[in-house]
Amino acid sequence: MHPAYSVILFTTASGAGYGLMFWLSVAYALGLTPNSPFVLFVAMALALLLITIGLISSTLHLGRPERAMGAFSQWRSSWLSREGVAAIATYMPSGLLALLWLIGVESSLTIPLAILSAVGAVITVYCTGMIYASLRTIRQWYLGLVPANYLALAAATGALLLGFLLAAFGYAPAWTATVSLLGLAVAAALKVHYWQTIDADLGQYTVEMATGLGHLGRVKPLDPPHTRPNFVMREMGYEVARKHTEKLRRLVVAFLFAAPGLSMLLLLTVGGWGATLFFLLAIVCASVGILTERWLFFAEARHVSMLFYGSARA
Repeated sequence: MHPAYSVILFTTASGAGYGLMFWLSVAYALGLTPNSPFVLFVAMALALLLITIGLISSTLHLGRPERAMGAFSQWRSSWLSREGVAAIATYMPSGLLALLWLIGVESSLTIPLAILSAVGAVITVYCTGMIYASLRTIRQWYLGLVPANYLALAAATGALLLGFLLAAFGYAPAWTATVSLLGLAVAAALKVHYWQTIDADLGQYTVEMATGLGHLGRVKPLDPPHTRPNFVMREMGYEVARKHTEKLRRLVVAFLFAAPGLSMLLLLTVGGWGATLFFLLAIVCASVGILTERWLFFAEARHVSMLFYGSARA
C-alpha cells in the first residue's frame, strides 16, 4: 500500500495523544499526579492538541474532505465511522476535565470524567486499529495483532510524553519511567510478533483463484491490465524491497524501543537527576521510530487486487 503521510501523521499524533490522555486520566484517578491543576491542564491540553492535529490531518487523505461528516452516520458497519463517533464522544469528558483543571475547581465529577476519558481513549485507538484489521483483502492487516499494536504503541508513546511533562514541571515520579519501560517492552514484543506472523504467512490467495483459471494449471499473465500506471497500481501496488524492509525494521527497534528503553533504565538508575533530559531524548528517538514503524506498516501491506497486476500470491 502507498504510505500516505497524512494518515501516518494522523495515527502517530492521535495515538500519542490518546496514550497521554489515558495515562494522565488513570494516574489522576489513582492519586498519582501532582497536586497542580495547571500541570494537569497543560498535559490534557497537549493530549487534545495532538488528537486534534491527527484527526484534522486524516481528512487530508480524502478526495472530498467536506464530506467527512457523512462518515459519522455509518457507525453500525464502519470502523472508521465508529472511530469518529468515539473520538467526538471522548472530547466531551476530557474537554470538561481540562476546563475544570484550568479554572482550578475540584469537583466530585473530576474522577468520573477522568475514567470516562481513559475509556474513551482506549476505545478510539482500538477503532483506529480495527479500520485496518477488518480488511480481509490485505493479509498483513487482517490480524488481531494490528489493534493490539496500535494500543501498545499509543500507551508507550503516551507514557513517555506524560513523564516528560511531569519532569519538565519539576515532578519526576519513578512510576512514569517504569510505566514507560513496561509499555515499550510490551509494544516491542507485539511488534516483533507481528513481523514474524506476516513473514510466515505466504498468502492464501493466488492468481489462479483470482482469474478462476486454476483448473487449467499455473496462470501467468501475458500482458499487464493497463499500459500505464493507474490509481489501483499507485495506491495498492506500492512495494518496498525486502532488503530495505529489514533495515527499516532494525531502525524501528533501535529508535522506537531500544534507545527510549535504555533512557528509562538510566533514569531509574540515577534517580530524578536529569529526568527531563532522559525523557526528552526518549521522545526524540521514539518519534523517529514511530514514524518509521507506521510508514513500514503501510508499505509492507499488499492488496489482493495486485493478483491481477502480476503478483503470484497475496
